[in-house]
Amino acid sequence: QVRLVESGGGSVQTGGSLRLSCAASGFTFSYYAMGWVRQAPGKEREFVAAISQSDGEIDYADSEWGRFTISRDNAKNTVYLEMNSLKPEDAAVYYCAAASVVRVLRRKQVTYWGQGTQVTVSS
Repeated sequence: QVRLVESGGGSVQTGGSLRLSCAASGFTFSYYAMGWVRQAPGKEREFVAAISQSDGEIDYADSEWGRFTISRDNAKNTVYLEMNSLKPEDAAVYYCAAASVVRVLRRKQVTYWGQGTQVTVSS
């Protein structure tokens, strides 16, 4: 059974930091690009960041460059998202996602989804 289990969400003030983790099981983690997609209330899901199978390709949404850092540990079947300088507009449910390659994940054509973890940013 495929599982993507996110953790690390929570509530922070503007300018604060959070580190999200996503533990994967039930599929060959190293075969997939991994990433994060978020959805705020009343809005569509939007791409946040993605990393290729061997870290050779990393992509971020324009608003995340310089603030967010995605990484993965294939030995632990885990992908991370370090988020710094958080803004109220970053508040959303953050979903872990797996796809064939980074450019596909950027289009949100995802093979596997996690259940999401809530991030709240107060001003």
